[in-house]
Parts: sequence; structure tokens; C-alpha cells
Amino acid sequence: MSNIGILIETSEDGVKEANFGVITAAQGAGGIEIYAFVLDGSAIECKEALQTYGVQKVVALAADSGDMSSSPDLKAAALAEAITHFEITAFLGLSSAIGRDLLARVAALVDVALVQDCVGVDLAAQTVTKSHFSGKTVATVKLNTTPFICGLRANVIEAQSAPGDAEVIEYRAAVADGSRLVVKEVKQSQSGVVDLTEANVIITGGRPIASAENYKMLQECADILGAAVGASRAAVDAGFAPHSMQVGQTGKTVSPKLYIGCGLSGSVQHFAGMKTSKIIVAINTDKDAPIFGKSDYGIIGDLFEVVPVLSEVLKEQQ
Repeated sequence: MSNIGILIETSEDGVKEANFGVITAAQGAGGIEIYAFVLDGSAIECKEALQTYGVQKVVALAADSGDMSSSPDLKAAALAEAITHFEITAFLGLSSAIGRDLLARVAALVDVALVQDCVGVDLAAQTVTKSHFSGKTVATVKLNTTPFICGLRANVIEAQSAPGDAEVIEYRAAVADGSRLVVKEVKQSQSGVVDLTEANVIITGGRPIASAENYKMLQECADILGAAVGASRAAVDAGFAPHSMQVGQTGKTVSPKLYIGCGLSGSVQHFAGMKTSKIIVAINTDKDAPIFGKSDYGIIGDLFEVVPVLSEVLKEQQ
């Protein structure tokens, strides 16, 4: 039986929902035991949610000395030791801001293969798939180290429940903090705002949004849907939105269940960042806009007329 490790990311609301798709990806291997590593001291609180998706072992990971919450290096050192201790054969996590940083540090310490931003993984074959050349091709990469480490794009794999009974294990890694880097404070852009890379629903505005003020209209609709608001590169370059909202090849790569594009032309660069969305809806006045050829549903109309109506209808459905 193989032991598969999962890096669990949490928030003030508990386990981040995007983790469950990563656990489901691990389930596909068969004949495995899944170890979920929780680093913030909330392993007991996370147990119920994690066991619903098939986790057998919830590891409450800590370090003998130092504060892991303020030291990425200490977190990585503790994870590296735990991977060896629990004989982990593959270690998976999210390709989020946290995951990209921490998985890379762990891979360097353990000296094993790492692939980030994957859209699929076959643990039995030790292969991963990821998008290349603005989404025009998908590469299959064979990993020849044991263990190997993989960062999966959030929401790219649909979570499937596999209820079981998990055991909580406390493990203190015999590592000390020798880091020169200390995290003093983490500032969130806005309280309660859904992270683009982890959102199940995204509504994005392009250059026709015309001003930063008009994004409030999209935000109102997003609040009803529990969605995140994105922006095209053209809108960001025009100063209508910050780069943190940009979706596309030079922005963030997203895989929501529903992507609503408002005033987007459908450029190759933008499509590369959201092509793995499950359902794409386009709103545009130009019936010949390329975005319609890439969408599941299209609305030919002015976004300033369509979005307010959509918001009203959604309010009535609540």
C-alpha cells in the first residue's frame, strides 16, 4: 500500500474547499492510504471535513522549536521530515500562492521532482498533465523520483465524497528554525473576498467596463453568487482594476465551475488563463467576438444592461 500525502490549506472558515479536489485526485490511485498534513494546529477541527473525502490519517504537524506560522522554511523542514517518517510516495497540494512557495521549498529539501499548476495526475503511472503554449497543448510528464511532488490547479478536479473514519496523529518534527526570513504580518486585500484562484464562480470584466467605479456592478452580482471578480489585461492596463484581479496568461490561472465574461473579446492570452472552467458564459455586444466560439452559453447584449438584470433575477431566486 502506498502512502499519499496532501498539504492542507485552511482559512478562518476551516479547510479550504479546493483541497477536496486534490484529495479526490489521490483517491484515483487505489490501494493507497491518504495522509492529510495540517500545519496550523487545527487538525482535530479539520478531521470531519477531511474524512468525508477519504482521508485516513490527519497529521497534526508541529516543529520541536520555532514558530511555524511565521517561518516558511520551518514549515518546509517539518514537512520534509514528515514525508520521510511516514514513507510518503507522492505529495500533493494546491498550486496556490501558499502551495507554490511551500511545495517548492519541500522539493528542494527532499531533492525530488516537482511539477506545479497541473491539471491532472495519475499516481499509479507517476505522471502528471499540465497545459502549455497558452493552452494549445497538454503535456504528460513522467516523474522518476520517489516521492514526487505535484501542485494541482484549484478546482480543476471535481471533488467526490468518499466517507470514512480518519485518525488524528500528532507529529513533532525534530527540526529547528534556521531561517533568515520571518513573516511579520499577512495583509488581506479585502475581508471576505473570494480568492480568484480558488473561486467556484468568477465574473470578469473587460475593457468595455470603462472605469474602476463600474466594477461595483460586477461585485454586486458576485456577492449574490458567492463569486470572485476578475479583470482582463486590457482592463488592468487601462487602470480600471489592479493586477491582482487579472485573469489570463500574464495574470492568474483559474478553473471555476462557472466563468462569466463581461465584455471580453476572447483573446488567446485571456483564454489560456480560464479555459479549464467547467461552464463559460459570455456577454458581448459583438456577435462575432471570438469569445462566443469558446463559450457554452452566449448573451449578445450590453453588459451594463445584462448584468443588472442578472443580479435582480438572482436576488429573486434567493
